[in-house]
Amino acid sequence: VQLQASGGGLVQAGDSLRLSCAASGRTFSGYAMGWFRQAPGKEREFVASISWNGGNTYYADSVKGRFTISRDNAKTTVYLQMNSLKPEDTAVYYCAVKVYSGSYYDPVNFGSWGQGTQVTVSS
Repeated sequence: VQLQASGGGLVQAGDSLRLSCAASGRTFSGYAMGWFRQAPGKEREFVASISWNGGNTYYADSVKGRFTISRDNAKTTVYLQMNSLKPEDTAVYYCAVKVYSGSYYDPVNFGSWGQGTQVTVSS
């Protein structure tokens, strides 16, 4: 499956953004999906993930209560609604397909990484 992330940009602290990740290729609806981010000089970190039917969602503590992951299988798209953005949310955000069983939090279980979209939050 190929993934195309979009929706990033430059915003001020407290603003909102919605990221989209459009999938094409293999069957999308049968796979859990995840969002990760990587800030300059830091390792890629888990942000949020969602089960194949959207029934279960998982969040990093740092974004819980501010970010919401969702999916529309008919549109083969997964979303990340980001509210109350903080400067520390600045990073390149990536979407990925959960291709291995195991933790929904561990990037090692994800593949088919999209190209990423830059989110910059100014203070």
